Amino acid sequence: MTAPSQGDPAFETTDYLVIGSGIAGLRAAIALAPHGQVLIVNKGNPPESASEFAQGGIAVVLDPQDSVEAHISDTLLAGKGLCRPEAVAALVKEGPDRVRELIRWGARFDREQNRYILAKEAAHSSARILRAQGDATGTEIMRALLEKSQQSQSIRWLVQHFTADLIVEESHCIGAVLLSESNGVRVVGARAVVLATGGAGQVYLRTTNPPVATGDGMAMAYRAGCILEDMEFVQFHPTALALQNAPAFLLTEAMRGEGAILRNHRGEAFMKRYDPAAELATRDVVSRAIWQEMQVGNTSHVDLDVTHLDAAFIRKRFPTITQTCLRYGLDITRTSIPVAPSAHFMIGGAKTSLTGATSIQGLYAAGEVACSGIHGANRLASNSLLEGLVFGARAGESVVESSSNSVVNISAIRSALVKQLPGWITRRSVFPAALATAAHQLKEAMWNQVGIVRDQASLTQALKILDRWEPLLTAPIVSQAEGEFKNLATVALLIVRAALLRKNSIGVHYRSDDPSMGRSSESRHIAFRWPDRPKGYWT
Repeated sequence: MTAPSQGDPAFETTDYLVIGSGIAGLRAAIALAPHGQVLIVNKGNPPESASEFAQGGIAVVLDPQDSVEAHISDTLLAGKGLCRPEAVAALVKEGPDRVRELIRWGARFDREQNRYILAKEAAHSSARILRAQGDATGTEIMRALLEKSQQSQSIRWLVQHFTADLIVEESHCIGAVLLSESNGVRVVGARAVVLATGGAGQVYLRTTNPPVATGDGMAMAYRAGCILEDMEFVQFHPTALALQNAPAFLLTEAMRGEGAILRNHRGEAFMKRYDPAAELATRDVVSRAIWQEMQVGNTSHVDLDVTHLDAAFIRKRFPTITQTCLRYGLDITRTSIPVAPSAHFMIGGAKTSLTGATSIQGLYAAGEVACSGIHGANRLASNSLLEGLVFGARAGESVVESSSNSVVNISAIRSALVKQLPGWITRRSVFPAALATAAHQLKEAMWNQVGIVRDQASLTQALKILDRWEPLLTAPIVSQAEGEFKNLATVALLIVRAALLRKNSIGVHYRSDDPSMGRSSESRHIAFRWPDRPKGYWT
């Protein structure tokens, strides 16, 4: 992308601006559409988001033998004492209605005769995982939401536009600055802004996330003065494909729920040594067990074995995984799958209320970019798609209620642009010439020093590496590539600083210099707010 052209940037206004087009963003836009004009901004093309790649399913209480109380209990247990109970209750209690609503809109979940098929996944006490097309649940939910959104004349899309920064005037978010290769700088004013930009998996060398997951929303919110919380909690998925020259393609833990066995380099099933639940232990336990087996055996992977299961069943139950592995010459019905953990889900993010409101008036967040307190220190499997539905809807409904009397003030937007984002038109790049090399160094440092197992020494070493890029955190950008690197560096620094502050091991945050896992003392959280407390503080 070239530097923006000379002259005033393009200005436009909308009632509601939604940044991001995954499940949370689409569900928020659908809630907003009856009440005004909605503009959805996406830096790629829809449905380019992590939502599209979600395989396993959506956790929801639909079985009469299951209960809301049991789902709440499972979620709280997985979160290790750091969940906000009121957020968990809202998620689980409203989940069934949101899923039934999705079904009314045309979502086709897998059925057997007249009943929906419900699977069991790790740390769930009941079979409550609703799936679609075997292992393509995210794709099906996105299809239904996209079709629903396209029925509204109030929803407009702006694709291939990178959101560079939020505009905040007098502690109120009034819009955003966008960059595009074809249109240069564009400023959008809105009565309210919903962040639904997803996670930040690309901060790590190995990740199941798509290339767009560069932490943009978290970094933008932080620069705007929003409180971020729980950034040390990065969930690693235990089983991602570990073939040379292949992406870290996610292999849903539903495979283990159906009987897949993890084996080390000697062919031994090892999970019973780490947890009585074996393959159905929580993700943090399984990830650390695999990591330990890889260290002991000096190997780059362990094996996920489904060869003892019926081949026809495997092909029907996991068609996406079967076909993807075949493209790399691997028939999973005959050969074990090499797997290793990969960065998967950001538990931390912009701190929100139960309605998606952040600490900045007019700014809301939903989905993976947000931290509502649902997941605590460790996300329960398949709660994330439900979170997008429930809290996307909650954010949209809250925006309507709180912004009904708000009026977009164009002069305020122009004033804020002049004061907060000087030099957009004439700026010059100060970023490294070899951005790809710098990004690789950042990801390598995060993977090697701030991964599944951390300690004071590794975190301190990572901070020394990352500190070289701290001056760039407020530097002007002239391209999407620079903006993404700036955001990755911002998120990486927040993860490391939070991990240094939390000296005990809990959930997905495991420190080998304090290996005793347990509940966090006083259930406290670590927060960041720029510029007053950029180094982090306890709440």
